[in-house]
Amino acid sequence: MKKIISVILCMAAVLTLCCSCGTKETKKDDGKLNVVTTIFPPYDFAKNVGGESVNVSMLLKPGMESHSYDPTPQDIIKIQECDLFIYTGGESDEWVKDILESSDKKPKKVLAMMDIVDTVEEETVEGMEKEDEDDSDEIEYDEHVWTSPKNAINITASITNALCQLDENHQASFNKNMMAYRRELLLLDNSFHEVTDNAKRKTIVFGDRFPFRYLADEYDLKYYAAFPGCSAETEPSPSTVSFLIDKVKAEKIPVVFSIEFSNGKVADTICESTGAKKLTLHSCHNVTQDEFDNGISYLSLMQKNVQALKEALN
Repeated sequence: MKKIISVILCMAAVLTLCCSCGTKETKKDDGKLNVVTTIFPPYDFAKNVGGESVNVSMLLKPGMESHSYDPTPQDIIKIQECDLFIYTGGESDEWVKDILESSDKKPKKVLAMMDIVDTVEEETVEGMEKEDEDDSDEIEYDEHVWTSPKNAINITASITNALCQLDENHQASFNKNMMAYRRELLLLDNSFHEVTDNAKRKTIVFGDRFPFRYLADEYDLKYYAAFPGCSAETEPSPSTVSFLIDKVKAEKIPVVFSIEFSNGKVADTICESTGAKKLTLHSCHNVTQDEFDNGISYLSLMQKNVQALKEALN
């Protein structure tokens, strides 16, 4: 991976020189802070806090599966030239460390979401397809910290603090925007609690990866799934599928979940064998191009998750 990043860095340097030779000004300076994020949640958080005073861009193209993303030379230049860069910070973002350590040109500020909140270790629950073990003793932490609205509140507060340090003239508007958005996130948290605290059951089943560990922990939910959250596998063993089918039948689970951008085949198989209904629970990693163009938000996606959970738990 480091060799690949080194090649990309060289290409980025060449592109930078070419751009600077062609014109004195490579981008229009509108006086706004430039924020770059890797994925959708921090993109949406930064837009809500920054408002009209901030330009926000996302490296992951709408419609792209986040785990297959590789940075382009243009992406690296965006990171180097921005005021604030926000990324997740887990194992799938190792390339970020390589870029930041290998380049003399860096963003003014960098935030890793996993450094802002308390993280938990990736876990393999009963019946789940086991990951291939390597010789490394390094602990792998679950990266999907934004799936808890309370974590989203803390992440948004850190983004606000960074923006205030970068642009003192707009501190009042940043803080005002943050407080308004915080109220929306608290309402979202209350909605999840209302559903989960009054539910008939506390168990959810995923015929898919499970990137909702922080959501499950926050609202005291038990879960079964085919794969861990960052698994690259898509075909579980017959024993895993059989276990999930038996679990749905035994506990009379009415809904089996899949996640966005999934082919849904495993969930379909479980539903066909049990009569359960297939629904999507959106992890918010990314959105489709149509959703992006129509201004879909983290809040609206998570409200859909509230309604999906309400059906699954009752």
